[in-house]
Amino acid sequence: MTAPPPVGAPPAVEKEKDERKPAKQKIDPWNVAGEVDEGGNVKAIDYDRLIEDFGVQPLTRAHLDRFEKVTGKPAHRLMRRKLFFSHRDFDKILDYYEQHGQFMLYTGRGPSSGSMHLGHTVPFLFTKELQELFDVPLVIMLTDDEKFLHTRNKNEGQMKAGSAPEDFLNFAHDNARDIIALGFDPKKTFMYSDYEFLGGHFYRNVSEFESMVTYNQASGAFGFNESTNIGLISFMAKQCVAAFPSSYPDLFGLPDYRAPDYDSSAKRRHKELASIPCLIPCAIDQEPYFRMVRDRSERMHDPHPKPALIMSKFLTALQGPGGKMSASDPNSAIFMSDSPAQIKNKINKHAFSGGQQTEEEHRRLGGNPDVDVAFTYLSYFLEDDAELEDLAKRYRAGEILTGEMKAKCISFVQGFVADFQKRREGVTEEVMREFMRPRRLVYGGNPNPVKKQKESSDGWAGAGSEAVGGGEGKEGKEGRGTKGERKAAKLAEKKAEKEAEKLALREKS
Repeated sequence: MTAPPPVGAPPAVEKEKDERKPAKQKIDPWNVAGEVDEGGNVKAIDYDRLIEDFGVQPLTRAHLDRFEKVTGKPAHRLMRRKLFFSHRDFDKILDYYEQHGQFMLYTGRGPSSGSMHLGHTVPFLFTKELQELFDVPLVIMLTDDEKFLHTRNKNEGQMKAGSAPEDFLNFAHDNARDIIALGFDPKKTFMYSDYEFLGGHFYRNVSEFESMVTYNQASGAFGFNESTNIGLISFMAKQCVAAFPSSYPDLFGLPDYRAPDYDSSAKRRHKELASIPCLIPCAIDQEPYFRMVRDRSERMHDPHPKPALIMSKFLTALQGPGGKMSASDPNSAIFMSDSPAQIKNKINKHAFSGGQQTEEEHRRLGGNPDVDVAFTYLSYFLEDDAELEDLAKRYRAGEILTGEMKAKCISFVQGFVADFQKRREGVTEEVMREFMRPRRLVYGGNPNPVKKQKESSDGWAGAGSEAVGGGEGKEGKEGRGTKGERKAAKLAEKKAEKEAEKLALREKS
């Protein structure tokens, strides 16, 4: 006899259970679903198997210790609790930052609805913490074109109401405001919509990258077939080259080559930008994109270092650990636009519980916080480790009931969303457009790198023997600045040397 589901499982779960057919776990950029067994039960996502299937590495205590040594700060709660659980070359990006002091952060959002949900905020909040800790530039890509192409493909080529390119561009603008409301620094953050930004050096990187990927390789990585539209097939190159700092010369004080302000000095891409490494915080379903870019980054005309990744688990759907929050299913997600009453109703009605069938059984047997959705949400957002551990301990002991755990979760999420909504009200069109304006970003990086690098006239200390904006090299004079700027930089350098000599003499005397 099959045991009844834990208290709190929505009726729809049991109703649909008999209709489910056995299926393997499926994780890709468009699908996240746990394995379905012979009885129609959806199993929790097996992250250990994902590590093996994707060929990534687990994030270990040694990585956290290294992170804390380099930053001088405790590891982020999402790392401590293994919610960001895997990586590619995260240790190498830490080594590079310690040695040279700089890298670029890059992440993104596929705007599929007018409001982000709670799960969408997780990688952005983590990225914001990384940006503040490392003091580095951040690029955020809004893939409105990809969402249109995927939706059109899913609808078998039919254009349905509310799914035109303009609709997804509107979603991108709404999501941009949501992201800004999380507290990013405009001086060192650049965000863009694909529909508005693509062109210039970015598009040259796209076309070169497209030339290195065959249809068979793309279909093998993403499961494309003869019915997939060609836009979705080619989109992959756009998301890949978004990880290249050379796609954004404006952000580093160098000229791009775009209409209507063509700059002949920028016809060729800036080779010096290709040496800057990149770290990508993202959910693990995006890994196939960056496996593609890592396999090809060093084959570009101007070779780029392989981007490093740090990857998260999915914020569980309200219905339980077999899937993630989805914008297409309002009952699976808590949206950042939800009212306090909606949040309370969704958690009370739909949040899967790890408790027992009756209060008496729960007091006697205790609950399971590992599958309890209310506890899971608290584990993502509650900062205090001791408080979280105490909740888990008391829940297992039966001292805390399912209703009490849900009540604590409701109160916390209501407060988090209310604070967000207040900040969101202040994100005007002008504020949004400032984040989306190509411009030189201002950041500091590691103030004490092991290897001091030659600083360019524009203040950026680049990787390698030549700084960004300095030196001709075999690629010509691009990025050197005007003659007047170079002269001013030399005078400033001489003045600094004289001041240093005077200071040394005073100290000696």
